[in-house]
Amino acid sequence: MKQRFVVLVLIGLLAVLCAPSAFAQASGTVKGVCKDVEGKPIAGAQVEWTNLDNGRKYSLKTNNKGEYFSLGVSTGKYNVRLLQGSNELFHFNGVNVGLDETTLDFDLKKEQAAAAQGIGLTPEQQKQAKEQQEQREKILKENNTIKSLNDKLSAAKAAADAGDFATAVSTMTDATQMDPNRDLLWAKLGDYTLSAAGKQTDAAAKTKSYEDATADYQKAVDLKQKALDADPKKGPDATKVMAQYYNNMGQAQAKSGKTEDAVKSYQQAAQMDPSGAGQYYFNLGAILTNANTMNDAKMRQAAVDAFDKAITADPTKADAYYWKGTNLIGAATLQGDKMVAPPGTAEAFQKYLELQPTGPHADEAKAMLASLGATVETSYGEKKKPTKK
Repeated sequence: MKQRFVVLVLIGLLAVLCAPSAFAQASGTVKGVCKDVEGKPIAGAQVEWTNLDNGRKYSLKTNNKGEYFSLGVSTGKYNVRLLQGSNELFHFNGVNVGLDETTLDFDLKKEQAAAAQGIGLTPEQQKQAKEQQEQREKILKENNTIKSLNDKLSAAKAAADAGDFATAVSTMTDATQMDPNRDLLWAKLGDYTLSAAGKQTDAAAKTKSYEDATADYQKAVDLKQKALDADPKKGPDATKVMAQYYNNMGQAQAKSGKTEDAVKSYQQAAQMDPSGAGQYYFNLGAILTNANTMNDAKMRQAAVDAFDKAITADPTKADAYYWKGTNLIGAATLQGDKMVAPPGTAEAFQKYLELQPTGPHADEAKAMLASLGATVETSYGEKKKPTKK
């Protein structure tokens, strides 16, 4: 039974129709059908014909029936590869293209059976067939693993969305055991472990969960760095992801009382991803503020410095001004009945109110300004005009 083939390379067809007769005599036609190991058509694959004499390549795409077809293929010997994405599924070497029609089918089920029995193959062909079979099995295994891991990720997210972090942690633990070499899995495990820790009522168990989350994020960082070292082209995208891992690790470290480690993690995040530095420095200032229960001058100044860096990176971050002012107030002194704060304190609260006049800290900012004897201003050096009645 004759089959109709869809012409995939329209430009090539037009070129052939318009070409002089000398060209027509030096070219042929190639076609074929591609089927997978289950005998089903392989749609959207690439059949790449490479001329062994001049290196010219013809890349033909299969249609929904697994068919490919092209006119105007110059005569000669070719190596032909069947590709799906960047993966080679099978290839033939030394295929001759003459002036007539050349049919070359890819039947992976047939090739697999032939390879298993070594039928009609030279020792070199048997070796190639074995390698290709191993590659196909590897790809199939990888695809199955990815599907299973995606199922785990979906199940863990569903559990977390429902507030069941224990199940989310258990599910992601299973995922990391299935494949311990994917940074995303460890990062998600860290996220859910961090959230689960917040629900712990036992202090020791809570601390242990925060430490576990820290370890998970560290594994994610190490794996992402390893991938980046192997392929530097991943560059900015990979470093941004790592910055997020460091940020989350800083939170876990701070929660477990390891403030110095948290400081290093937030600083590393800011260095790796300058575009997100505003948030990372703000988080650094926040953990220093929370950890400074004894109003230590050095820690207070470190917090102010962090908020200054957050403001430099993002001048519109209102909360950074508020918490900068709050830390500066910690260094205020009394001169008689008057509170005297370090330079920049009133300006910080005023800037917060300028950016968020009805923000969550607006009343506190106004109270702080009142205690300093300062007025509310809409911008630095410009007093707020009274409302007309």
